[in-house]
Amino acid sequence: MAGNIGSAAAPITSSLSKLQALNGLFAIYKKQGPTSADVLNALKEALLKEAGVQNPNPRKRKKQSLKMGHGGTLDSAASGVLVVGIGNGTKMLSTMLAGSKKYVAVGELGKATDTLDATGSVILEKDFEHITRLDIEDKLKAFTGDIMQVPPLYSALKKDGQRLSVLLKKGHKVEAKPARPVTVYNLTLQEFKPPHFTLDIECGGGFYVRSLVDDLGKALSSCAHVKELIRTKQGQFTLEEHALHEEQWTLERILFSLQPCSESEQALDCTKPPEADTLGTHSEVKMKT
Repeated sequence: MAGNIGSAAAPITSSLSKLQALNGLFAIYKKQGPTSADVLNALKEALLKEAGVQNPNPRKRKKQSLKMGHGGTLDSAASGVLVVGIGNGTKMLSTMLAGSKKYVAVGELGKATDTLDATGSVILEKDFEHITRLDIEDKLKAFTGDIMQVPPLYSALKKDGQRLSVLLKKGHKVEAKPARPVTVYNLTLQEFKPPHFTLDIECGGGFYVRSLVDDLGKALSSCAHVKELIRTKQGQFTLEEHALHEEQWTLERILFSLQPCSESEQALDCTKPPEADTLGTHSEVKMKT
């Protein structure tokens, strides 16, 4: 009996050891609805279950020795590429904050919301019938290149250690953060079917698509909010080629997709928050759950 128990336990120990030995980056698909932290916890739970850990609770940090984090928060209403660092790969996540990202955003003219997207309450309605495709294309020029942008109130940015979005939901008054420099590498209008329009965006770290759409609506003498948002690329990871969907969250698929750490990257000191995060990007770099 003892021999049978030992032989059954060996594969479990082996799988867990392989999982804990992983170091690098890979990308997963985040669907609409859950937060980025929820998705990361679901991924971790799936991997621990596969490794034979009974009743894994990814939120209990002390009881688990699997280090994992993500390099760039997506709003709960958004979907697309979410880059994950595992093991020493968490030290590489700061590069995901500073690197370029691509988005496809569907905006809706004529309505502004408090969250600047479809999850919020409508706070303003204005006419939009005067807006043409040429009007939008002309105004987009002012939002391309190195620009100043005010982050949305409902965001992952923090005041006194708490997220602005959490403070707002608790009824606290929150002042807008000052405008800060961001970079937009490419910005084009893909489709215009009033009241909806579709933008293709490539930007740098710290950029908020919701603020862009809100500002664009104002520039057009109307108002607008984000109806749908998809991140199609983050760093070298693309939605089509690299993002693993939930049914692909297995040790085998991650081993196949993993971009391993180099020796120099594994030697990085990651005890200090990356500079990009201190600038207030909508990211939670080292969520070691």
